[in-house]
Amino acid sequence: MTTATTPGRRAGVLTWVLRLVGAVLLAVMGWLHLDLWLDGYRTIDVIGPAFVLNAIAGFGLALLLLVAPRRWLWLAAALGALTALGTLTALLLSTTVGLFGFVESSAAPLWWETFWVELAAVVVLAVLAVDARRRPA
Repeated sequence: MTTATTPGRRAGVLTWVLRLVGAVLLAVMGWLHLDLWLDGYRTIDVIGPAFVLNAIAGFGLALLLLVAPRRWLWLAAALGALTALGTLTALLLSTTVGLFGFVESSAAPLWWETFWVELAAVVVLAVLAVDARRRPA
């Protein structure tokens, strides 16, 4: 016996896959910033508190993405995408021109991991936000 998959069912599965991948990426982003904060970034003015806030936001938005009702999913995904984009922008600014008097290097611990996780989070969550907004609950 074969079971035919309907387009609506496939879309539902895709939505949950994007939710899960997005939540994992946000949680990893939060963990990376918490790890770096614990490793010494906490002593840097402005940057240290920003890393703690990013860790809290990453974990909180990951949870929100998993529990948001379908009709508010687009908003949760958009908030996650914007947070990841802001964090990615801060990383690139701190590496190129400096940020709040702090200049980072791409040779710093976890720089490349952070870059790829944040970039992937922006893409996945933007796709999810657009898809969830386009298809009503």
